[in-house]
Amino acid sequence: MGKTELVEFIANKLEWTKKDAADALDAVIEGITTGLKKEGKVALVGWGTFSSKKRPQREGINPSTKEKITIPAKVVASFKAGSKLKDALN
Repeated sequence: MGKTELVEFIANKLEWTKKDAADALDAVIEGITTGLKKEGKVALVGWGTFSSKKRPQREGINPSTKEKITIPAKVVASFKAGSKLKDALN
């Protein structure tokens, strides 16, 4: 499911316009992003937890030249599913 399908689902479920549903989805995504930047973690109890993790600098290999390269350190987002989400998928 892509963003367009998700917006359509929200609009149909709540009987909103697609614009209102898109605005609501954008606000949720912005809130999660802001929470990760400020706190490093956003927990939606029972559904899951978003967190930011620091990856250290490491060595890698350029697949086309087989030359060793240095991959810089960076911060990545991760998600761990909560019990309600896990149960819903089974």
